[in-house]
Amino acid sequence: MSSPHDRDGFDDRGPGDWQEPEHLAEGGGEGTGAADRPADPPNAAPGPSTGSTAWQPPGWDLPTVEPERSTIEPAVPQSQPPAPDERQDDALPPAEQAPSGPRGLFGPRRRREPGAAEQVFRRETDPVGVQAWALHHGWVASDGTGPQDAPLVDLVRSAPVRPAKEDCPGNVVRGRGMGLDLVAFDVVYETPRYAVPRWAVTAAPVLGDVPSFRLTPARFWKHRTGGLLQVPSGDPEFDLRWVLLAAVDGPQVRRVVEDPVVRQLLLGTDDGDELWSAAGFVAAVRPDGHRPQLIEHHARLLAVVVGALAAAA
Repeated sequence: MSSPHDRDGFDDRGPGDWQEPEHLAEGGGEGTGAADRPADPPNAAPGPSTGSTAWQPPGWDLPTVEPERSTIEPAVPQSQPPAPDERQDDALPPAEQAPSGPRGLFGPRRRREPGAAEQVFRRETDPVGVQAWALHHGWVASDGTGPQDAPLVDLVRSAPVRPAKEDCPGNVVRGRGMGLDLVAFDVVYETPRYAVPRWAVTAAPVLGDVPSFRLTPARFWKHRTGGLLQVPSGDPEFDLRWVLLAAVDGPQVRRVVEDPVVRQLLLGTDDGDELWSAAGFVAAVRPDGHRPQLIEHHARLLAVVVGALAAAA
């Protein structure tokens, strides 16, 4: 039996007499070297690291831990912009880099340079290309205030629509089409600040006395019909969709609705135009401003109506 007075390998002798215990010595016995130490299982729970290179039980040692970095970025003064490489792609450009030009509803937009044709016919004065179309076909444009435009004022006042006192002819173009001399213009509502096209009118001047008449779709509300007679055409289908009103029932007026070409052309439309005669013109009117396709459509209507009147003269 040992006692505290017995001396063993762990006494206070000098360093020369010290011996490493057999189970801790490196290379001192089989299976005790660093190469023979058991490897940690893959799912072993990590434990605190002691930093010692001596053998430890499986799962005791921890992998090397990187120093923990703070996730809070240091505040950047607002007066110093971030470096170019730190800018985000979706970040807004600074004020000095904002593109100049008009700003749209969803941000700034780039100004488009007008083309050669747009420099001649500005969109502000020719929004739908009527003047460009007229020039292409050899027609002449005017603003509706010249001496040759004076008869158009009386034509507007006699229209089957309800023009206001501020309405006047504007955006006038003149030329030949379908064998007729034609004038096309907008009935414009003018104020000191703006002008709005309300109706599109195309008229053909006629020679001689032309009876006053109105040829209008049956579905339209009719204004100023006092003293006018309804002239039937004899075609039930046509009379169901179109109404001819005249001050005097005569052969010229009847010829307008008895002509099969006139009836066929009107039945093939959308019943959106009104035709009438006044101030030496036979004219057609339709709501909204003029456009090239509407001028051509009105020219076809006027050609057959004027032809029917001339045949009965």
